Amino acid sequence: MTEPLRFGLIGCGRVAPRHAESLAELPDAALVAVADVRESRAQRFAKQYGADPYTDYRLLLARPDIDVINICTPSGLHAAMAIAAMRAGKHVIVEKPMALSLPDADAMIRVADETGRKLCVVLQNRYNPPMQELRRVVESGRLGRLLLGNATVRWYRPQEYYEDEWHGTLAMDGGALMNQSIHHIDALQWLMGAPESVFAYTATLAHRMEAEDTGIAVIRFRGGALGVVEGSTITYPENLEGSVAVFGERGSIKIGGTALNRKSIWKVEGELEHEKELLTRDQLDPSSIYGTSHRAVIVDMIGAIREARLPKTNGREARRSVALVLAIYEAARTGQPVDMTDGMWGGAA
Repeated sequence: MTEPLRFGLIGCGRVAPRHAESLAELPDAALVAVADVRESRAQRFAKQYGADPYTDYRLLLARPDIDVINICTPSGLHAAMAIAAMRAGKHVIVEKPMALSLPDADAMIRVADETGRKLCVVLQNRYNPPMQELRRVVESGRLGRLLLGNATVRWYRPQEYYEDEWHGTLAMDGGALMNQSIHHIDALQWLMGAPESVFAYTATLAHRMEAEDTGIAVIRFRGGALGVVEGSTITYPENLEGSVAVFGERGSIKIGGTALNRKSIWKVEGELEHEKELLTRDQLDPSSIYGTSHRAVIVDMIGAIREARLPKTNGREARRSVALVLAIYEAARTGQPVDMTDGMWGGAA
């Protein structure tokens, strides 16, 4: 019998339990060590999940018995920690976004290539059953030529959320687009394909923070379709909507719910008589915006390691949504459309 892979986790904050609980459910995985700069949090988390605690993640990386590192730290730390982990011989699962700049993302990809380590980015909503079904419909051509795509994130964060020294900062986080909307922007380009150009506005309207709490972008895709991104954290008093919609010549589909997990609209030529059935199937509605698919990401990573293949959400794949958000930021900063046909979207070192 194959020995379980041994995991170490860095960063014991809000999303870390999703990783730890997923690992606990998998017979082919074991969480053996965790690290957090706050000793009390590292101790508490380690006790809860039966792991060894550290306050210096480098000591965790030095352990020869750890195969995979899960990085759940602030976004601005992802690149340096992932690179250090891969150079220490570990495979890496890193939370979204993989990095806050394309040079950092490209460095992560390059080190993964150089070391032969697997690099997987947590884009868990791709694995949700409604999203998987939508992807199959798009790939099959049942929607016909795609005409329009929308990513909409109308969420709320109180001012206190941005007073923890990293949320909403340019160095560690970014704003409503890079943090809260990245999953929806990722889903939009995953479904619609390569963007050709982007125009955008961003603003900080309701919070005291460095980055934006509101962003609007218009995208022209290379196939001729158009797209709209709306992302914010200003919709008082609560999260109101997080959705992705695709409109084609022969169908219109919108996936919403708490975490891109609910069919809101499903109108496809030849299936209209089954619309009610389709809208009530797979209607998972988890209480958390993180959804329920972290486990699927980790299962895929284990398979990639065992089968010597790339993870499905590997570095090059995850770089695309980062590139699109950065193009939106550039368009908003300059007031000019940003051309994405020069390899910015799909290129990597």
